[in-house]
Amino acid sequence: MASSTSFLVLVLGFYLLASSFSAIPISRTINLSDEGSLEVSSNTNSENLEDNWDDTMLSRRMVLTADDYPGSVQLSGMPALAFREHRQEPFSRPNPSQSRAGSKTGSKMAATSASALSIGSTSHASKSTPCLPPKAFGVNFNSRNHLKSSSFLNKESTAALRYSSTQKPQTHHQPPPPALKIQASFKVAILGAAGGIGQPLALLVKMSPLVSDLHLYDIANVKGVAADLSHCNTPSQVRDFTGNAELAACLKGVDVVVIPAGVPRKPGMTRDDLFNINAGIVKTLIEAVADNCPDAFIHIISNPVNSTVPIAAEVLKQKGVYNPKKLFGVTTLDVVRANTFVAQKKNLKLIDVDVPVIGGHAGITILPLLSKTKPSVTFTEQEASDLTVRIQNGGTEVVEAKAGAGSATLSMAYAAARFLESSLRALDGDSDVYECAFVESDVTELPFFASRVKLGKKGVEAVIAADLEGLTEYEKKGLEALKVELKGSIEKGVAFAQKQTVGV
Repeated sequence: MASSTSFLVLVLGFYLLASSFSAIPISRTINLSDEGSLEVSSNTNSENLEDNWDDTMLSRRMVLTADDYPGSVQLSGMPALAFREHRQEPFSRPNPSQSRAGSKTGSKMAATSASALSIGSTSHASKSTPCLPPKAFGVNFNSRNHLKSSSFLNKESTAALRYSSTQKPQTHHQPPPPALKIQASFKVAILGAAGGIGQPLALLVKMSPLVSDLHLYDIANVKGVAADLSHCNTPSQVRDFTGNAELAACLKGVDVVVIPAGVPRKPGMTRDDLFNINAGIVKTLIEAVADNCPDAFIHIISNPVNSTVPIAAEVLKQKGVYNPKKLFGVTTLDVVRANTFVAQKKNLKLIDVDVPVIGGHAGITILPLLSKTKPSVTFTEQEASDLTVRIQNGGTEVVEAKAGAGSATLSMAYAAARFLESSLRALDGDSDVYECAFVESDVTELPFFASRVKLGKKGVEAVIAADLEGLTEYEKKGLEALKVELKGSIEKGVAFAQKQTVGV
């Protein structure tokens, strides 16, 4: 009996020793009440969470549910969708003694850095952490701060979640941590939602807590897309609209209209080849926007953007509702590519990289300002040339790789979702939102030009002309060269819209 007992004690000892090095899955829950307050709870000791926070990025597993609208959020160690916010500067760990969990830090470029949605792997506590019994704890948030970056968590929400991860002594005099309020209140319409860009874009938009209503329009096959998305347990309500007869209903009361409608590029097809088809599609859709939601932000993805944006402007002018501050050509994909390629070339953390891209959205009209890259890096003339050409031909690279089976639909959907998130944050009152976009501009002699802009509740608040100062000789030459081609594309769009009016 003694030997048997000793054996059991030995086995138990090895078990406890092994357990101390085992990974401990983290499971945390955030519940949002009807009043908007959040309750955060955890089933593991707070010490086990420390090694899971990165100093520059929050990457926690999230699943949004529509139960008890406006919803609840579960953070879990199990594989799930991970929401990441990419920031420009390292984010210091908040001081638990402060009444505010974190302050808004980082440069003005923070809003232009690459926000991402990705699939996360299982998150575990540090292997060196002793295996302690789970201890539930909770933190209630009750202030009036808003979660302005929606699905891409902003600095305040990052700070609050990091603050809540550390167990703190409970006293009656301790001030409550700051609060997060998720307010799904914006209506978004996607015109061309059944297409190659429209479907993945609709999925990404469905994941945004800032969207209350998601309207999907196409000439066919949109009912299935809407039915599929409606099963996702996120707050927004999905509705489908098919054909011209239902277009007006789709647009009534919408805050943002995103237009990816049109045919995609095929091998050997130039953006000018797309013009003859997509110009008419955009004109028809913009006429409906002018009649039904003239105050909405309008995001144009349909190529060639250098021509379709001027077409939209002319149609809105003819309807008497043109607001240049609310019409955008989405060029975010050029920025996304520039950030990615530069990070790869210079072995930088992608979340730290931001490259402004100016000009237009086709071929040589795309000019990445590599000299303005953040963080500051140097490029040889050959490196600058190679990177610029690759960024300019990024779309062709994808078209050729797909061998006729499609174009850059997924990366375009991601870029469009990022720009939409920025617009929603601006509409929601975030005063620090910057993106590159093709807009009416006076930074050059051209009527439209892509550059960095500051977004606000009323659209474009400022065009950042300073980016065009202090360019390298290579960039100066590129700027002068792109103006010629961009001028022709703009004039082509204006002529099309005016010709169509004369024909009527």
